[in-house]
Amino acid sequence: MKKQRLLTVLLFIIIFYLPCAGQQNLTARQIMEKSREATLIDGLESISTLRIIDKRGRERIRKTAMASKSYPDGTEKRIIHFLSPADIKGTGMLIFDYENKDDAMWIYMPAIRKTRRIISKEKSTSFMGSEFSKADMSAPNLDDFTFKIKGETTMDNLPCYEIELKPKTEIIADDYGFSTKVITIDKKNFVLRKALYYNNFNELTKILIIKKVVLLDKEKHKYMATNMVMENKENGRRSIIIIEEMQYNPNVKEEFFTIRYLESMD
Repeated sequence: MKKQRLLTVLLFIIIFYLPCAGQQNLTARQIMEKSREATLIDGLESISTLRIIDKRGRERIRKTAMASKSYPDGTEKRIIHFLSPADIKGTGMLIFDYENKDDAMWIYMPAIRKTRRIISKEKSTSFMGSEFSKADMSAPNLDDFTFKIKGETTMDNLPCYEIELKPKTEIIADDYGFSTKVITIDKKNFVLRKALYYNNFNELTKILIIKKVVLLDKEKHKYMATNMVMENKENGRRSIIIIEEMQYNPNVKEEFFTIRYLESMD
């Protein structure tokens, strides 16, 4: 009986302890890579609400439709279409989120019936008047940053890593809109849970909180943040993105991710 209990204990250690021990040896860069991989979904279509709330509590609401598709090389293509209100209806963004090079972004403005490329220095600007930036609409290019494990913490009862990102150059910092970013990633699923943004004076400027995460693809362990709150500490505003409807669809049409389709949604 003693031998049997000993074997049971050893088996428990092999199954549960050794994988955790391996995770403890991950570098900050490897954790970031796993975090990106955890949210790289084969294909998705969704409907979302963007709420923009000023410091007096006044609110603007915008409705969007989105489709995305990922590819074997790590690229993710995404198209966002504004459904309401009337003054921005038909506005759209097309994003090619590359793994190891600068992303490509285009915006279509129905008022002038014109599509233009978003240049790097515009990526730190507001996404459609919200506290989210255009850069927040895609995953960061990991080669643009240095990383270090700042520490460990717990969020929503989940053990988490705290990773510090620093842009490698001042130009990159200007493009992303921060000089330091500290992100919280849960150890189990490698899903982003929180992000703190700091300026050149090490002042906290924005806080991102992921309120809800959904396991969208059980087979491949892919996750989707469905409730995100961005709080601006400088102006007292906050913006909330809530995904209300979503459908996993690995067969999203390739034609969705073209300038021609972007302009046809008006």
